Amino acid sequence: MPEATDSTERESAATVGVDASAKAAGPLTESVAIMARLRAPGGCPWDREQTFDTIKRHTLEETYEVFDAIERRAWPDLKEELGDLLLQVLFYAQMAADAGYFDISDVTAGLNAKLIRRHPHVFPRDSGELAHAADAKAVLRNWEQIKRQEKEEKREEAKIAGMSGLDDIPRTMPATLEAAKLGSRAAKVGFDWPDCSGLLAKIDEEIAELRAELANPSTENHDRIEGEFGDVMFTIINLARHLKIDSESALRSANAKFRARFRRMEASAGGFDALSSRTSDELEALWAEAKRGA
Repeated sequence: MPEATDSTERESAATVGVDASAKAAGPLTESVAIMARLRAPGGCPWDREQTFDTIKRHTLEETYEVFDAIERRAWPDLKEELGDLLLQVLFYAQMAADAGYFDISDVTAGLNAKLIRRHPHVFPRDSGELAHAADAKAVLRNWEQIKRQEKEEKREEAKIAGMSGLDDIPRTMPATLEAAKLGSRAAKVGFDWPDCSGLLAKIDEEIAELRAELANPSTENHDRIEGEFGDVMFTIINLARHLKIDSESALRSANAKFRARFRRMEASAGGFDALSSRTSDELEALWAEAKRGA
């Protein structure tokens, strides 16, 4: 009986998948056609002028707006922001098609192949693969194993090409994410701190070096100060990696906390402009009061 139930559930899921894809096909095809028209001769002058480099900053902004909508549980906003993020994908794919690199069908075909390859418990090549899908943890282990295999294949190709093991980590991603990925990649060959205590000591060391640069009376050491500050941040982000904390999410939470507390300071003082008339001690007292409120 359980096998029949599983079979029924798979058939039901397949039916839902077919219905969803049929519903999405028309609008997605129209979106691709609209983007092609915007980039075509006689299309939108602004869209035709854009390049991969001019668009990439918008991609980052749209990604953060998706994060914001999720954190606010603003589902209508999320629907709109996901559309804006999809626009970025369509834009890049159309520019790539214009240049003869690839087109949106290549993008989706590559994605489809990856999803099928990484879900052998759903799309088995043989009956034995279904046995590995006992629970979500087993699925995650399979996923990670397949990813590691794919990455190893890419690294072998990179070695042949004389590339660094870090070259496939994009420099254009948010710096916090890049730092975590760099540390994680280096850790794979044993170049890492053994535990958090070593990282905490390293943070103290980096802060001491920053203090030393700040004490330097030279007016031409701004670059050195920036460098030491960057070292502090890099080490803190790798501490977050050891603690299994997403540094970007942690900082966004801290930002939200600061917003809430500062708003309470404004309310107590009588508004934003009223804060400027308070002394440092008074501002500190307002901040302490705001912290007690949350």
